[in-house]
Amino acid sequence: MEKKTPTKKSRRHLKPSIALEKQLSKQIYNALQGAVVEAVLKKIQTSSADTYWRSSMEGHSLKVQEDLLPDFYRLCHDVKKKLRFEEPVDFYITGDSSVNAFSVAAEGKGEPNIVNVNSALFDLMTEEELRFVIGHELGHLINKDTKLNRLVRFVFPPEAAVPVSLQYKIRLHDQLAELVADRYGYMATDDLGVCVTAFFKLASGLDLVKMNVSLDALIADNNRRLNYFLKDKGISRATHPVNPIRVQALNLFSTMETQQDLNDGMEELISILLKVGDSELDEYTAQFIVSAGILVANIDKALNLEEYHAIIENLADLKIFPRKFIEEVMKGDIMKTFNDSVENILKINPGMREDMLEYMIQIVISDKTISNEEMNMLYDFGRNVGLSDMEVATAIAVAIQKNYIPSMEAIS
Repeated sequence: MEKKTPTKKSRRHLKPSIALEKQLSKQIYNALQGAVVEAVLKKIQTSSADTYWRSSMEGHSLKVQEDLLPDFYRLCHDVKKKLRFEEPVDFYITGDSSVNAFSVAAEGKGEPNIVNVNSALFDLMTEEELRFVIGHELGHLINKDTKLNRLVRFVFPPEAAVPVSLQYKIRLHDQLAELVADRYGYMATDDLGVCVTAFFKLASGLDLVKMNVSLDALIADNNRRLNYFLKDKGISRATHPVNPIRVQALNLFSTMETQQDLNDGMEELISILLKVGDSELDEYTAQFIVSAGILVANIDKALNLEEYHAIIENLADLKIFPRKFIEEVMKGDIMKTFNDSVENILKINPGMREDMLEYMIQIVISDKTISNEEMNMLYDFGRNVGLSDMEVATAIAVAIQKNYIPSMEAIS
């Protein structure tokens, strides 16, 4: 009896999308008033992105046409068909030694999207690895990542400063969008090994066959490096997730049987991307910001909007989702969290006493009223951390001179 070759197992039943990426995309779009801004831009018709990219590609790159590059043309369109992407796409090859590829979504109606592959990839990649690359770039088009990126670049041009909290969310969105695009790349090949070797070629620029590097060695190396990130040491701060995360994310996508199993497995990897700080001190500081802010604000029995915004603003440097972190802290014992955070911060860095006091003073004056109870709390805190009443009073005086503005109600 003839032995049948096992077929590759497709992940068609699993969704390539990631819920948090969709949530962030919507949140960033709404925060930047996407619908309004796009309507305005459409009226004034200022964008020339299609013309720029089309001119650049047509003038400096080689267009992939059936009569000119029949094999690669068929590969590109076979991947496009496999991913069921029906919008028109023009594929290009650019003479460039950098190991890279990119996609550009069409802005105007009737214009084709663009996928470009740098020539350096053809010296490194097998045909199947090129399928992964093409699938990845088409994935960005399917996921409509360019639309959001264009909006961000318009509202915040290169010379503009993006608020820190928004920076973190944009970065997290971009990283998750890369993981989604990787899934489309996998769907183009249905072969995890191909994806892994493609990742390492993109990262190293090396021909793995010539270097005699095996797939098993690559997987083992990836697991070792992933363990570093899982043990709260590594941080993924670039626009693309680090390779250990990308490889493991695709490993989950290629092996999990149900969407829930996939989602559960991804939680640990996404937790790495959620990390902003890289030390215990950052976590204790975040706990202090919330607990101290709430305790000071509640002296007058109410946490008002100005005080809440002051807490959020200070926490945004340490947490991508500050509101969620505040909710988690508020579920516990606020006073215990406050005392523990102060104790731990002082053990690690006693020099932060003044910084903690200044933050509490900021919360006090944020609602434009200063009560005797609030002053007493500031002096008590100062004494507990080793500051004299004169040092506390001096800090309060400086803060009032720099930042205090009377409320309109008080002077009207």
